[in-house]
Amino acid sequence: MLEVPAVRIWVDFTNTAHVIVLRPLVERLEAAGHEVALTARPLSHTVELLEDWGHPHLVVGRYGGVRRRDKARAAAGRVRELLGWARRQRLDRALAHGSTDVPVVSRLLRIPNTTMFDYEWAATQHHVNCRLGDRVLVPEAIPPERLARYGARGDKLIRYPGLKEEYYLADFEPDRGVLEALGVAGAEVLCVVRTAPSYALYLGGSETPLLAQVLRRASAEERVRTVVLARTDEQRAGVRALGLERVVVPDRTIDGRSLVALADALVSAGGTMNREAAVLGTPVWSMFEGPLGGVDEQLVREGRLKLLRDPAAIAFEPKPAGALAERVRRDPADLLELALPGLA
Repeated sequence: MLEVPAVRIWVDFTNTAHVIVLRPLVERLEAAGHEVALTARPLSHTVELLEDWGHPHLVVGRYGGVRRRDKARAAAGRVRELLGWARRQRLDRALAHGSTDVPVVSRLLRIPNTTMFDYEWAATQHHVNCRLGDRVLVPEAIPPERLARYGARGDKLIRYPGLKEEYYLADFEPDRGVLEALGVAGAEVLCVVRTAPSYALYLGGSETPLLAQVLRRASAEERVRTVVLARTDEQRAGVRALGLERVVVPDRTIDGRSLVALADALVSAGGTMNREAAVLGTPVWSMFEGPLGGVDEQLVREGRLKLLRDPAAIAFEPKPAGALAERVRRDPADLLELALPGLA
């Protein structure tokens, strides 16, 4: 077998989900003998997950808030910092899932870069990333015509089969210790609720109107224990202020994948966790406020994702046995080869 020369690769994490998505790819790159430099933006649980992983990383920049002007200022400041850092790193390639900073810095320093995403309606982000990225990697569920306006067309656009969650969850087995840690072990029905990414530009600071209704309905069912995975301190305080029984709100990041895998129902205003539940066989109801993307449209057609309009529609029942074992598993090495050809 031809030996692949070792290279130095930059991977940037700008949101919580990016750590989970890219970690298997980073680990395979390092196992192949490459050197990977990690940077992170301090938003939600991103840094906490990196610290739990134990991988060296550099925290750069700040969260700019929900207003477009403030986001632009924070982004400009982070690009300047990363530009100075990257000039000293002698980087050969760059990879990110949704980072708007990697394509800009990489283009300025002529570093070949790959950008990944699986939600096509974050228009401001994609106009930058797709035009400045050398390679755009998305799931096949997103119609190509939706991406052409961003400049992702021709040889630049690479599409992969299935969901990104089927790759990074391929070897995953849940840790039941998370139930003990949260005090919900033995619950007859376990419901997990995920709050909205209100800091996302495409949501404009929106918090989900249905959230309080969902929590009140779950709390009214004596056999249901509910765990709320909030993204910010403000969201945690808001949920606790409702004063509901049988509702747990963790203070810091937890093993969300294990929790979702062991839950009987997920009600979520996010995206990645909805798809994790669909892959792991957990019934999921979406409260997402943005336009529906191609991946979620496919899951709705397949009956693996339900759109929530009325909290009364949620089925608080134990989920069928065997759902986790029957899930689709895909090799992360295949995704890595599409993202960074020849390096695995």
